[in-house]
Amino acid sequence: MGKNYDPRMHTAEHILNGTMVRMFGCGRCFSAHIEKKKSKCDYRFARELATGELKEIEERVNRVIQADLPVSERWLPCKEAEKRYDLHRLPASANDNVRIVDVDTFDSCPCIGPHVRSTGEIGAFQITSADFAKGVVRIRFRLNKAVAVK
Repeated sequence: MGKNYDPRMHTAEHILNGTMVRMFGCGRCFSAHIEKKKSKCDYRFARELATGELKEIEERVNRVIQADLPVSERWLPCKEAEKRYDLHRLPASANDNVRIVDVDTFDSCPCIGPHVRSTGEIGAFQITSADFAKGVVRIRFRLNKAVAVK
């Protein structure tokens, strides 16, 4: 992996993707820039997101985080993974087996990055801004310090 992703932020990206898929059926982000202090995800979308929708996204992501769900990995043969997942973002160096990261039953996708062991380690998710241009919604977000899980 060429980048040094923060496990908390990277797992939050998975939860954001799962939330966007559930709420809007838009598919996972097609582009992401994940950093320790702030990150962004780009989604193909037909319109701008309303303020209320952004608030709902943030609330749903935080509910998953606060549920303290287990995060695990498993390996699938490439042929089987191709039937279930979009593998186009995997690096060319990926071999015959594909690593699948599961956020309990909430989200599942191929991934080579580091993740937390449970969502309760992530901290509070906050959308800092969002914009829409040329069929793309960009959501920028950050994480606040880890919060105690109830």
